Amino acid sequence: MAEAHKANHDYHLVDPSPWPLIGSVGALLMAVGGVAYMRWLNGGSFLVGGLDLATPWLFFIGLVVVLYTMFAWWGDTIKEAHGGHHTRVVSLHLRYGMILFIASEVMFFVAWFWAFFDASLFAGEAEQVARTEFTGGQWPPAGMSVLDPFHLPLFNTIVLLLSGTTVTWAHHALLHNQRGTLVGMLAVTVVLGLLFTGVQAYEYIHAPFAFRESIYGSTFFMATGFHGFHVIVGTIFLIVCLLRAMAGHFTPQQHFGFEAAAWYWHFVDVVWLFLFCCIYVWGSWGAPVAH
Repeated sequence: MAEAHKANHDYHLVDPSPWPLIGSVGALLMAVGGVAYMRWLNGGSFLVGGLDLATPWLFFIGLVVVLYTMFAWWGDTIKEAHGGHHTRVVSLHLRYGMILFIASEVMFFVAWFWAFFDASLFAGEAEQVARTEFTGGQWPPAGMSVLDPFHLPLFNTIVLLLSGTTVTWAHHALLHNQRGTLVGMLAVTVVLGLLFTGVQAYEYIHAPFAFRESIYGSTFFMATGFHGFHVIVGTIFLIVCLLRAMAGHFTPQQHFGFEAAAWYWHFVDVVWLFLFCCIYVWGSWGAPVAH
């Protein structure tokens, strides 16, 4: 009887799961709660069916639901891997899924780069009177002081490139079953990621311009801020991998969870190089530097 139910193929049909539905409900609560939160911050109301939902709690309830869904769903995926369900074909498809996810993230950042270049390359177009009024016909806008790209931004560039080196070192150690080096290099990568986030937070606090003051500030903070968010997500991803490595997970033959984290981290590295060159260096060229 057992032989009759044994799979004779490389595919895995997952068991019925509640997490897609629960995650969707959490995402909906976050979306509606985000609007309600912003209305609450501005002292307004958010009436839905005669009920005022202007409160911060709806957003945070949705956030908790989404985070728990991620924890439980990925926990089920890890159990499937340990149960031998991640065959060669399944592992290949997991890699395809991660590649498509990173491709979607690339297009996400293309939108912010597009906004920055559209504002900067056409800052003085005569037919765009409103834009000329905002920029003074030049880029960076007239009268604006900018961050020194060769101070904290350059330091953060070095930090992130070093972290890309250490996560690659950790991957190499895993392939050669060097558990101590794997854990050590993952820990160093996490520390470097936290250092990057701390330095960027310090930079934001002391920035000589604000988000709402100019089109330069809005495009700058949207592009670099979303990258900072991705660094935080990637750092959490690596912390999970570190805890799993310390628990004895991952083998030289099967370690897609770690591989996906490394891919994501390298993607974050590459995006930062474009941000540093285009926004910090080229985008601030010729403006007075605020020290």
